[in-house]
Amino acid sequence: MRILVNALIMAAEVAAVAAVAWTAHLNPLSFAFATFVVALLLGASLEYARLEHEIPFYFGSRPRGRLTGVAVVVIAGVTTFVRAIVAGIIAILTFSGTNPDRLLWIAVVFGCVLYLATNLLRLLAVRLDAEPSRWGYFRLAAPVGLAFSLGVAGLNATGLITTPDLTSLGRTILLDTPAKPDVGQLSELLFQMKLYIDSVVVTLLRQVVGTDWAPVIGVLVSVNVLTGFVIALYAVLIAEIVVRTEDLLL
Repeated sequence: MRILVNALIMAAEVAAVAAVAWTAHLNPLSFAFATFVVALLLGASLEYARLEHEIPFYFGSRPRGRLTGVAVVVIAGVTTFVRAIVAGIIAILTFSGTNPDRLLWIAVVFGCVLYLATNLLRLLAVRLDAEPSRWGYFRLAAPVGLAFSLGVAGLNATGLITTPDLTSLGRTILLDTPAKPDVGQLSELLFQMKLYIDSVVVTLLRQVVGTDWAPVIGVLVSVNVLTGFVIALYAVLIAEIVVRTEDLLL
């Protein structure tokens, strides 16, 4: 019975990851709004808890007045709101564009990294009794961002994603994009510019660190690394549900 329940939980976890990636692929704007809401809901309590622990660390454990309490709430609220806006913008940039094949491959990489991130949080919770929400929200974004950036670089290297050169990007801006572009045209332009910026960075790095190391460092400083925060948010959401379900049923 225990094995069956565990298998069902794992299947539900895979289904949740697939649902997130598929939603992002089919409806990026709805996904961006959902990301904003998730970041807002998760961040509200976590940012407040972080400040509650940091203030005594920096300023001692003297009793705090009402003004300090209000300041903590305001700072936590502003930080959460800014992070939520940034997360929504990153979500739009990640799944921008109108090429369905390219969006599908981006969603595949996103889903794979999200699954790995969720399992990492589960492992930390089981082995080290870690809090998935705190680890995921504050510590997971950078490593999973690097993993996503590496995955996108792999798509680029295999030709599944094509990086535009300056000529094709100029053609897109001057000829293919009207004076008042619709959402699809604007998102395609954003994605092309994101790819081009990353390629320019790698080209500049070649002059400094050489041909061998430039792509490696390019992965580390790519715009795609920012997607790690979005992945971390959904990893926290899924991992918290999975861990609580396991504690309840197993």
